[in-house]
Amino acid sequence: MTSISYQGEPGAFSEQAARVFFGTKARLSPREHFKDVFLSVSQGRSRFCIVPIENSVFGSVHENYDLLLRYPLSIVGEVTLRIRHQLLVLPGVKRKDLRFVFSHPQALGQCEEFLLAMKSVKIMAYYDTAGAAKMIKEEGRRNAAAIASIQAARTYKLSILNRNIEQNRQNYTRFLVLARTARPPRGHVKTSLAFSARNIPGSLFKALAVFALRDINLLKIESRPLAGKPWEYLFYLDLLGSIHDEKLTQALNHLKEVSTFVRVLGSYPVGKTVKG
Repeated sequence: MTSISYQGEPGAFSEQAARVFFGTKARLSPREHFKDVFLSVSQGRSRFCIVPIENSVFGSVHENYDLLLRYPLSIVGEVTLRIRHQLLVLPGVKRKDLRFVFSHPQALGQCEEFLLAMKSVKIMAYYDTAGAAKMIKEEGRRNAAAIASIQAARTYKLSILNRNIEQNRQNYTRFLVLARTARPPRGHVKTSLAFSARNIPGSLFKALAVFALRDINLLKIESRPLAGKPWEYLFYLDLLGSIHDEKLTQALNHLKEVSTFVRVLGSYPVGKTVKG
């Protein structure tokens, strides 16, 4: 059976995304850090991995953008999840018993309005939402709650004290599926790539123009610092179309003429959105 790696503990949103994409019977392998997730595929210990790349409220997961360049993996799919946060406690614990709330910093930020109303409770950042739920269960913390998913509540047999506590009801996270080798995309396809423009006036305009001239729709642009070159940047693009399309092939050839670096990260089917 195919092994799929994800970051976090069982019950994490990445696990949920993996089961949506690969099916409920997929064999999943949790890893502690995002780097471990990429390594597991590049070293052949897992066939695929799934990682969050952007959230509709808090923006991009910059660490994973950097890892996309560090490891020679291809994006082969995507899925977007509606993120719903629950306040989880040990059975029998009441709101008045709480002195601490643990969760990943992004989850804490997405539930800021709810947490501000919890007087005399200390907010504690933790490495993972499901990891916070696991810790409360294993340590028997009756003075603490975790912010995590419904699946985490089921996994660690915790009670849901408050449901759907995120302040933004349009809270979605997009996940990428990666493999060592590319797969021919089918249907409605998008492509992700990275490039570096020359540090001269008009270079970024010229780079982006290669797509505009061919009526290629750009979906997203993201910049990241170029390692070892202060104040120079890499640009990540998502666009509609496949690298097997003639006009995109022409655009990429043109981009190579006006850029110092170009790497296609993958062409893959446009993923579905799961509202949960």
